[in-house]
Formats: sequence, C-alpha cells, structure tokens
Amino acid sequence: MDPERPTVLLDHYLKLLKLPTIKREYRIVAAACAKEGHDAIEFLARLCERECLEREQRAAERRIRAAGFPIIKTLDTFDFAAQPSINRPLVTQLMRGEYLGQHENILLMGNPGTGKTHIATALGHAACAQGKHVRFHTVTALVTQLLEARDNRQLERFLKRLARHHLLILDEFGYVPFSKTGAELLFEVLSRAYERMSIILTTNLPFENWTEILGNERLTGALLDRLTHRVHIIEANGESYRLKNAKKRHRRE
Repeated sequence: MDPERPTVLLDHYLKLLKLPTIKREYRIVAAACAKEGHDAIEFLARLCERECLEREQRAAERRIRAAGFPIIKTLDTFDFAAQPSINRPLVTQLMRGEYLGQHENILLMGNPGTGKTHIATALGHAACAQGKHVRFHTVTALVTQLLEARDNRQLERFLKRLARHHLLILDEFGYVPFSKTGAELLFEVLSRAYERMSIILTTNLPFENWTEILGNERLTGALLDRLTHRVHIIEANGESYRLKNAKKRHRRE
C-alpha cells in the first residue's frame, strides 16, 4: 500500500468536514504525542481543542468586524492615571460581561475627550470575544438611519435587525438636538431594548439637560426611566486628552 495514501485520504476527509486546523496540525500533534507516549484519545483531544479554539477566534473576529467600531480600542491601552475620576474597579468588573446576562445598561458621562468612547469600545470588544453580538453607532448616525428606514418603509425591518444584538453602543449623545420624529424613533429603539438587551451610551450632558436634545420632558423622563432602571454609571470628569496634548504641543513650540 502506498504509504502516502492514508494522509492523502485524511487530508481529503478533513477538507470535506471543514476542519482546517486539524488538517493543518495533525502531523505536528501526532509527532508530539508519539514522543510523549500519549494514546490516540489524547491525540484526538488535542486536535479537537485546537480546532475549537481557532473557530472561536475566527467567530470573535467576525463579530468584531460586524460591530462597526470606528476604531478598535481595548482596555490595556487606556490611561487610567490620566483620568483618575473614572472608577477603574467598576470598569474592570464590567469587562467580565456579567451585565450582559442581566440586560443591564452602562452610562459613560462626563467631559468631552476623557476616554468615554474608548471605554465603550473596549467593553464592546470584550463582549464580542465573549460570544455576544454588538453594534456600535453614534446616536446622530443611528437617528439618521432610523429616519431613512421610516421614509423607505423599512423601519420595522431595521428595528428587528437591531434587536438581534446583545449589546448596542450609542456614542456621543448630546451634541445634536433631534427633531420630534427623530427623538421618538430613538425612544422606540431604547424601549424595545429595555430588559431584552444591554445599552452602552456615552454623553457629555447631565440628565437635567437631556430635554434640550430630545425636546420633550415626558419622552425624556420615559427614556431615562428605561435607561437607568438597571444601570452602571461611569463618570469621566478629567481634562480632555486632546486639549492636554494640544497644550503640550503649544509649550514645545
């Protein structure tokens, strides 16, 4: 019998079964198991472990791409020393993702340029790695898409697509006031998300100023009631990174 035939057949079967990691690594693992005196069960277990780990990694990468992050940010690149007002133990705890199982929300509140979007993106990135489906929007872009979907009679389809996610990140609430219809559509998103998925929202506005953006006290109250029912609030009240860097450049000049 041709000594190459078993490996040719095995490569063929592994390709049909869509097991690329096992196909790539079974020779290496077989040699290691033979050297260490492990039996066939250990050999098979090692191969299956590698296949599962690589599948999980590829799936996480797909979820990260689908999330629509403007840029990938992780917590290990966040400078907590530069923003001592931020509750680091709370952020570290939230990175474990337990809030997602409880459908709890996170509000990141404070001055512009203090890292709120960085932390929100890092939490979203961690959620993707934990097997969750995440979507990132600036609030203004989301409201624009909602209005367009409504005009095109695609609103219900768009809302159902949003509802498939475990986590919705809404960035930069408070910079642009909304029309009455826009505010109502944003409320619809948050109302449907209530106790079904988690929301992370970043804002530079204190609660008492939200009516300026939403234009209606009753709607604002109802929206805050849903957002803050089960919520973790992270305050970022330090100096803007961008302003601080601009001052450094000015001093050097």
